Amino acid sequence: MSVGQRSPSTTILWVVVTVAALGEALNAVIPHSLGAPLSFITMIFPLLHGARRYGWRAMGVYLVLVLLISNALENLSIATGFPFGNYHYTGSGKIFEVPWIIGFAYASYGYLAWIIGNVLFAEVRRGSTWLTTIGTPVVASFAMVDWDLSMDPSASTIRHNWIWEDGGGFFGVPLANFLGWSLTVYLFFQIFALYLRRSGPRAGERPPSSDVQPVLLYAAIAVNFFAEYARGDRKIVTDALGHTWHTGDIYQTSALTTVYGMVFVALMAFLRIAQRRAPAAGPAPVTAGERDVVDV
Repeated sequence: MSVGQRSPSTTILWVVVTVAALGEALNAVIPHSLGAPLSFITMIFPLLHGARRYGWRAMGVYLVLVLLISNALENLSIATGFPFGNYHYTGSGKIFEVPWIIGFAYASYGYLAWIIGNVLFAEVRRGSTWLTTIGTPVVASFAMVDWDLSMDPSASTIRHNWIWEDGGGFFGVPLANFLGWSLTVYLFFQIFALYLRRSGPRAGERPPSSDVQPVLLYAAIAVNFFAEYARGDRKIVTDALGHTWHTGDIYQTSALTTVYGMVFVALMAFLRIAQRRAPAAGPAPVTAGERDVVDV
């Protein structure tokens, strides 16, 4: 393929990620305007992008890992309080005690965080060093938990999608929740990294895939938290222990954590991508005065 040509699969990915990003923006302006279609697009993009980057077999391994580990640990926590704390989900459509959509949210948003980890630290491929194999999942897990940090208080304390039975200091959400998230996502990222190190594609074996696309979608998701701050109802809500919280404070804190969490991470990833694409500059000429200082 000549320079400047774009493969059909690349074009399809750009169409999907553009539709998903615009959908996130529209959903921020008109809440729940897209609903299930947007959720489907957000979930289908990682599968298509991942299949191009790693192959369908590797993405099947990733999906199985995420669904099994997230569902097992969430059900364990609902039963015992470990690792997230004591809580329960409201609504229906559950696998045991966890809604089926939760596992796919882990998988789709997790993939975006995984790519960000690869961009910010190092690409995990077959034969990667142990530092890369362990370090990239750690970085990716922070990018993933940044999303939950912005999302959880409004989803639980305001909308009651799940209930924290013992409350918590972060607008009704306990510290254990975020530590549990770190553990859960690190586990499936780490096992996936080990799989890629042993059985994944080597560098150059797969067609090139865009790092910009997943980072763009990750950034687009962050828009929702600013929209909630701008248009969310201002009222008093109560958690399971009877502590009261003002929704305006929750929305404002969510916007704050988004700026210095998700937005910062996305910005760093975009800058890293731009840095890699910039032409390598040769060493600047050294003047006589500078040479004297260096020699000293």
